[in-house]
Amino acid sequence: MKKVLKFAGIISAALALVGFILLMATPVATFTVQIGGSKSVTAWDGMNAIFGVGSVRNGDNASDFSGSLAWSGLLAWIFALVALLILIAGIVLPLAKVTVLEKFAGILNLVAVGLLVVAGIFAFISKATFAAANDADAGDLAIGAGWVIGGILFILGGAMAIAPAAVDFIGKKK
Repeated sequence: MKKVLKFAGIISAALALVGFILLMATPVATFTVQIGGSKSVTAWDGMNAIFGVGSVRNGDNASDFSGSLAWSGLLAWIFALVALLILIAGIVLPLAKVTVLEKFAGILNLVAVGLLVVAGIFAFISKATFAAANDADAGDLAIGAGWVIGGILFILGGAMAIAPAAVDFIGKKK
């Protein structure tokens, strides 16, 4: 267990990075229509929810989309990016022997944990806010699997980032 806790910051940053990439690269929502014997699936890229621009894929066809962004998608992206930068700084600065932020390391780690957990929650609700922003029926849309996995990875990354402090705190209670 101690070996895993030693690399908790790196593991947390890796989970956050994969979740961040999933937000950018996977569809935020899909819409499936059954017409006769054929099924048509329309998918809105994650960039649509984050920035309001991107592309819509309907089968093999893709077209540009310019609509309203989902506030939760944008905030999930911003929070994940800031948390990722904090986690990377927490890894790189000690290796570079920079001791300026040692006093604030615990607070910054706690901020990163909070940002990752909130980003994960916002990733889960982005389908509904995307649908509301673009006058779509949220009941007809399915959230993209990448956004679900990204949200889970953000929450796991936050849990992993807080694990060393939690173990130390619990160990001192005994």
